[in-house]
Order: sequence, then C-alpha cells, then structure tokens
Amino acid sequence: MLERPSEVRIGTAGWSIPAQAAPHFPGAGTVLERYAARFNCAEINSSFHRGHRSETWRRWADSVPEHFRFSAKLSKEITHRRRLADCAEPLAAALAEMAGLGPRLEILLVQLPPSLAFEPDVAGPFLAGLRGRWDRSIACEPRHPSWFGDEPEAMLAALRIARVAADPAPVPAGADPGGWRGLAYFRLHGSPVAYRSSYDDGRLEAYAARIAAQRGPVWCIFDNTAAAAATGDALKLGRLIRPAAAARRSPPPARP
Repeated sequence: MLERPSEVRIGTAGWSIPAQAAPHFPGAGTVLERYAARFNCAEINSSFHRGHRSETWRRWADSVPEHFRFSAKLSKEITHRRRLADCAEPLAAALAEMAGLGPRLEILLVQLPPSLAFEPDVAGPFLAGLRGRWDRSIACEPRHPSWFGDEPEAMLAALRIARVAADPAPVPAGADPGGWRGLAYFRLHGSPVAYRSSYDDGRLEAYAARIAAQRGPVWCIFDNTAAAAATGDALKLGRLIRPAAAARRSPPPARP
C-alpha cells in the first residue's frame, strides 16, 4: 500500500488572480498576499527573463506565511544563451540576488531549450557546479529527447536533481518524474493548446491519483496561465488531492 507523499505543494507559475477566481481569495492585501492565503507555493518565472533587485526578493519573502515556499527559474542567459557553458558569473549573480528569499526559496528550476541535446561534458560540470553551490532542491526540465536515456537519468539521480514531469511531454518518459526520486515536480503547461488548455476535463482526478502515489515531496505547478486556467485548476486539484491520498491509504473492506 502506497503512502501519501510527505509533502504536497500545489500552485501556479506566478501568482496572478484572474477575475473568475477572485471570490476564492481574500479581498484585502497585495496580490501575492492574497494568493498565499490559498496556496502554499508559487513558481517564479520572471527570473528567467530578467534579474530582480534583492529588495524585490525580500519583499516577496515578507509577503507570504512562514510555511510558504517558492521555486525560481534560472536565467535564460544560463540555459538558453550560454547553453550551460561558461556560466560561473551569471550563476553567481542569480544566486546572490535570489538569496533575498532566504529559506522560502526551496527549489531552483533549470528549464532547458528543446534544441539542447544531452552532452555529458557540458551538462555534467554545470549541474555538478550548481549542486555544489546549492544545497536545497533542484528540478531540471530537459526537452530534447537525448535527455531521457540511462546516462542522463543516472547523472541527475547521482546529483540529487529531479527531472520534471511535464505536460505536454517531449517524449513519453517525460510525462513521469525522473532523475532523483526524492522530489516529484510536475509542470503542467496546458494541452492540447500549450499555456491555454484547462485540465478540468477529468485529467485533474488522474493527476490527484498520481500525486497521491508518490512517496516523497511533490510539487505541482500549473503553467497554463495565458487563458487564466491555471488558478482554477490548482484550486480544484487541491480539493481533490486529500480524498485521492486517503483512498490510497485506506485498507480494503473486510470480506464477509
């Protein structure tokens, strides 16, 4: 019998609150304060596009409850422009500014471009260096098919880096968590229309069951924000996850 994960965090990429979801949130406070009253995590994607002042990170940390946690995406300068090579300087700068979040920053997200193939002589030193500078969780979202073989899986596992379970997945194996299994990190981008489609068509129930079957901590981030579906999907999954987990734990009925 599988046990419920030790920790489940459900949230969205960013923390906007669309008008149709507003009744589910407090009316007072900043958007982040209102969001954090209902969710226990958020993924910071803006750090992929640009840097932020240390004061901004500290303000975000001060806006959420003590139990709340963030993940933050590494800069595209590192992943998309330099493609993991010669990244010591921008990585140091990114980690320095993110330090403003303090212990509320739990996960670094490394999303790779679809064109970036697995090259052990490049990926290995970068990921080992990142692990050496960061003692909390790391989640990697590769999107080139070469990342889903035995060698990259073994490398990620050895470095304690979780491979993201993504939808849509670049290959069938990409739909399931991989790499280090001490963390399961689901990123749901929306399908069949990326960033727009809702999962409220029976698929949320399936994800609730999959999350309940995980053994370690689980994050599920909805990135289908373009048509404002993410918030509603995250709220519904949160309502589903406890019954799904309880069903996993419940013993079978006694036979007469």
